[in-house]
Amino acid sequence: MNFALNSLPQREAKERNNGLTMVMDKGLSIREAEDFLSVSAQYVDLVKLGFGTSAFTPNLQEKINLYQNAGIKCYFGGTLFEAFVIRNQFDEYRRVLDQYGLNCAEVSDGSIEMNHQDKCNYIAELAKRGTVLSEVGSKDANVELPEDVWLSQMRNELNAGSWKVIAEARESGTVGIFQGSGQAKTSLIDGLLLQIGEENILWEAPMKSQQVWFINKLGTNVNLGNIAPNEVIPLECLRMGLRGDTFHSFITPQTTTAN
Repeated sequence: MNFALNSLPQREAKERNNGLTMVMDKGLSIREAEDFLSVSAQYVDLVKLGFGTSAFTPNLQEKINLYQNAGIKCYFGGTLFEAFVIRNQFDEYRRVLDQYGLNCAEVSDGSIEMNHQDKCNYIAELAKRGTVLSEVGSKDANVELPEDVWLSQMRNELNAGSWKVIAEARESGTVGIFQGSGQAKTSLIDGLLLQIGEENILWEAPMKSQQVWFINKLGTNVNLGNIAPNEVIPLECLRMGLRGDTFHSFITPQTTTAN
């Protein structure tokens, strides 16, 4: 920080296992990525090249190198993985990961129907070569997974080798763990926290109101994803109680009397 304030919450330092911020890059140019990193690199842990954008992004290798050289895990969105799998091109997908030097991958089934054991096999295979994040939940607002399915899939995917399981919300924040209005499905989230554990889950939370809800519920070091590049520093302010929405979340009588 540029100046000192007493009694701020304790933020986990990079490289961290908790308090992760995952940014979605939906097609930034190299110049835009450089500008983004110049102000936000120290606050970002992961960058997802959203859905299939990496298929069309110019200078893709240069962009990946930028993120990796900044100490950020970079990976293709899960929808691209699904696009390869549904075409029976998983081997080609692995070769693409090798071609671009990506040692981080996302496995998802939000857009296609996939036998869950097959999904776990993909996770196990990719975990041999690096870090795997797997996503649970459908991108279809009309598909409502029962809580026991969320739980069993998350457990199985962690056991298969996932580093974190991602709780689906899309970039809209209106499916999966959220209602169509963007409100959190509190009962579902409480069940996942109890059975899976906060440290194992990365919550997609693209809306500010959703980020505030999670920070107020789970504290500064909650894992949050699908953050827009220009929202990283505003999110860090939310995490530290330096924005009106969470200003009083970390204020205690000891805070106001501290010298």
